[in-house]
Amino acid sequence: MTTDEPPAVHVKQMVVEVDYSQTYLVDEGCDAGGFEDVPNPPVGVIRVEKGSALLIVGPQWGPVEFTVAVADRDPEADLDGYEDIVEISYESPSGQLSLQEWGGGRTHPLPPLPAGPGTYRLRYHIRGMDEEVAVETGDHYFLQIWPEPSRAPTVLKSTSSSLQYWLNTERPT
Repeated sequence: MTTDEPPAVHVKQMVVEVDYSQTYLVDEGCDAGGFEDVPNPPVGVIRVEKGSALLIVGPQWGPVEFTVAVADRDPEADLDGYEDIVEISYESPSGQLSLQEWGGGRTHPLPPLPAGPGTYRLRYHIRGMDEEVAVETGDHYFLQIWPEPSRAPTVLKSTSSSLQYWLNTERPT
């Protein structure tokens, strides 16, 4: 494979019911939750533990549109289509992930990770996070996942007041 070829990408679109402005990316055999002891994350809207990630969304509750793209290498950020974009490394023990709704709601299986168990990069794109009701405002959440060695978390783009709130390490937890 040459670098001129586009990355192989498997996309899944879904509507996810959220509560407490949360949904979870969970590895097979791992639990969603246990994030109380995780300090304020460096990218604000994702808290990561081995095998699970807490994803913050704008609405307190209700349905949100989510797209997840699993790629064999960096699929490039959509800088023009989203207001906020952050990245963080993630460890997958099994290579099989799902998006899980808060409080034991539905589980949305995702395509298998291309390199199996290992270290991946999560790039979380957010549009419309400042709005109270997702369905009326067209907010959208787009998560890209690809294999990559661990590196420092990064904020690629930050324009919403909601992301600024979550990035503020002085805010009450």
